[in-house]
Amino acid sequence: MSKIDPKNSADKTGPKMSSVIGKKIKKYFYYSIALFILITGMYVYWSFFYTYSDGYRAGMLQKFSRKGNIFKTYEGEMILSSVQSNKNVAIASEKFLFSVDNTDIALQLEKLQGKNVVVHYTEKNNTLPWRGETTFIVSSVKVSD
Repeated sequence: MSKIDPKNSADKTGPKMSSVIGKKIKKYFYYSIALFILITGMYVYWSFFYTYSDGYRAGMLQKFSRKGNIFKTYEGEMILSSVQSNKNVAIASEKFLFSVDNTDIALQLEKLQGKNVVVHYTEKNNTLPWRGETTFIVSSVKVSD
């Protein structure tokens, strides 16, 4: 009976092939996980932090309040009038709902209820519970002349 020499064995490539295949599977698995994390991160950024639009709105600050069950946020409502009568009463109007995430701006807006104001806002694609109920976030306010 002869002994099989492991150095000259024909099955020498068997364990190597399974090792190579295992390494390739691990490599593709890690690439898949990295790609998933990258795509998820890009979606979260685009959805919650990317500024879709920004601009100014002018109108009368009709309502401003702090509300919420778990996260208390500042929410406001402005009347944007397009046509006014002789007595400065808005005939054709549209409501602009917004949120405020800065306490200093919220304190300014509390004092300006019922007055005509101009606000600068940024619009996000989606909302976060601690940022407010609307996609419009007011970043500055000034009294309109």
